[in-house]
Amino acid sequence: MQAIMETIFDIAYLATVLTLGIRMIVKSDKGALTRKFGVMATVLGGGDAFHLVPRAIALWTSGMEANAVALGIGKLVTSITMTAFYVILYYIWRVRYGVEDRKRLTVTIWILAGLRVALCLLPQNRWLSGQQPLLFGVLRNIPFAVMGIIIIMIFAAEAAETNDRIFRNMWLAVSLSFAFYIPVVLFAASFPWVGALMIPKTLAYVWIVLMGWRLFRQERGRIKA
Repeated sequence: MQAIMETIFDIAYLATVLTLGIRMIVKSDKGALTRKFGVMATVLGGGDAFHLVPRAIALWTSGMEANAVALGIGKLVTSITMTAFYVILYYIWRVRYGVEDRKRLTVTIWILAGLRVALCLLPQNRWLSGQQPLLFGVLRNIPFAVMGIIIIMIFAAEAAETNDRIFRNMWLAVSLSFAFYIPVVLFAASFPWVGALMIPKTLAYVWIVLMGWRLFRQERGRIKA
């Protein structure tokens, strides 16, 4: 039953974000904000596929331990692409609200992203083993969490100030994604059922992509008019 339900959910998720992402890339004008959203959604879905596809194969065949290498590589790729996801989201914030300065903030985002990727690439993560050490699971997610906090704060402030109806809940979606993700990092190894929180975490990311899709539909409606 787990294999059936999880595979259906993963296929629906990947199909949704990749379809919307590619459509926004293809149909948006060059340099448009919605094209950036399309790239972000495609990075999200493409990166997650590296983990979800091997996981589905493992569920339907020989199990997780027998597919530890493929799953580990998938987790590594996903960790890096999720970092890229938030870097792109930061630039979406800059474009959406016409931010032209804040150089220190930009440098901070890039430093945190670089630190996150560097920590992910350390051999101490033991990606290819069946069990990754909790210590490095926590360490590599510290700069990631700080990036998330920054994104939450800047979107909440600007959306409220400009009365942005499309992105007014962006801060909430990002907050929920981290609220569901952090317990998985900390407790999933000891309590496997905590891994179920990845479902609402994934839905929070779909919500973020749908905000971009709403903007895309709005802009396309204006063009047709």
